[in-house]
Amino acid sequence: MNTELKKIALIGQPNVGKSSLFNRIAKQRIAIVSDLAGTTRDIRKHEIEIFDRSAMMLDTGGIDETNDAIFSNVKRKAIETAKEADIILFMVDGKKIPDDKDKELFYELQALGKELALVVNKIDNDKENERLWEFFEFGISDENLFGISVSHNRGTKSLFEWIYNHLPETIEPELTEEEQNKLEEALKSEDSLEKAKREEVDEKNIKVAIIGRVNVGKSSTLNAIIGEERSVVSEIAGTTIDPVDESFEYKDKNITFVDTAGLRRRGKIEGIEKFALMRTKDMLEKANVALVVLDASDVFSDLDEKIAGLVDQYGLGTIIVLNKWDENMDTFQKLESEVRRRFRFLEYAPIIAISAKTGRSVERLKDKIIEVHENYTRRIPTSALNRVIEQAVIRHALPSPAGNYLRIYYATQFSAQPPKVALVMNKPRMLHFSYKRYLINFLRDNFNFEGTPIHLIARGKNDKIGDEEYLEENN
Repeated sequence: MNTELKKIALIGQPNVGKSSLFNRIAKQRIAIVSDLAGTTRDIRKHEIEIFDRSAMMLDTGGIDETNDAIFSNVKRKAIETAKEADIILFMVDGKKIPDDKDKELFYELQALGKELALVVNKIDNDKENERLWEFFEFGISDENLFGISVSHNRGTKSLFEWIYNHLPETIEPELTEEEQNKLEEALKSEDSLEKAKREEVDEKNIKVAIIGRVNVGKSSTLNAIIGEERSVVSEIAGTTIDPVDESFEYKDKNITFVDTAGLRRRGKIEGIEKFALMRTKDMLEKANVALVVLDASDVFSDLDEKIAGLVDQYGLGTIIVLNKWDENMDTFQKLESEVRRRFRFLEYAPIIAISAKTGRSVERLKDKIIEVHENYTRRIPTSALNRVIEQAVIRHALPSPAGNYLRIYYATQFSAQPPKVALVMNKPRMLHFSYKRYLINFLRDNFNFEGTPIHLIARGKNDKIGDEEYLEENN
């Protein structure tokens, strides 16, 4: 047990919720919770972590001013615990008026000169919160008085932040020589595995999903790319029902398309078209690259955004295809600006304006499919990845939340399709999403990841790194 940790004592009369708060802070059911007064008899100790700072939590038995020998012993132990603690959380029942016994005990604890908070539990709603003013009779300052509801998880964040600010910063030790050697071996191992990993990816076969709402020209786009009319084209919405798998060879690649039925609004999906929607999602699970087809001659709709959101959900390489470009008189820059505004979540996706009817820019679209697939399956050597991450940190230093020193030990790409990069660091939970976004953009500036999402996760030096852990964290 770590004797250097600061100790936090939970003190209070029976049945005020100390054990429930203890379990909440410990993030597991350790203390017994019961409506019977005096259920907790002994001192329970458990090492806890508030954000990234550690402490020893002490849960005492409920104090009751009676002549009962058991409760007298509980009180004695509780007071002894409070004397050896660094921080005291004195809990009272917010459903009751301030108790004289509570006040006497509070003054006794106050005289110890420890960091002391008055925690008023069972404040379950805003109306009950108005009763907090009654507890200023204890002579407590506003910043040390907390109205919470453990059962409703209400107001606990402020209390946790108060505790956090009274705990010393956890000093992360520098890597030992043994850990440094292991790190260097790991980096060498990562680089030696790059070739083997590339061989695992099927670089010759590209599976492309074509999605979009009804009648935007998905079938026409497929026919234009393949060069012959294999998919039925009609002005009648919903003509294509069963997905049509089509393959063709292009620049030594085998490209397979699945042309899906137009997606209707959920309220209008009936019978066979509902089945088509299910097949669309099944297809997205198997695809590498998605063509999000939009009608450039029509106003973009909320349904367009929802359909495009499926691509983002499945993490596919993506190209936004503006079909019927020849029917639109707006400049490309104006239309591109509107697409970027409405589809911010696909900011990495290139935009290509085509005309399936005349064949305009269809060859360019074929080349872009191959390029996006290459980016989607791309693996960056560990040594090159770490050089770029180091440059990014030099250009824009890691933040220091609440005075904490963050440090990235190394980075490694642990998966492709899409690329997933792990940052192995000292305090992974404190890395803000805005800095992650900065690093992702910096990676894009240095490596060609056009058309593919990049997933960046922070890990501790002893944490596992892999797709299973990534999926568990993001589900």
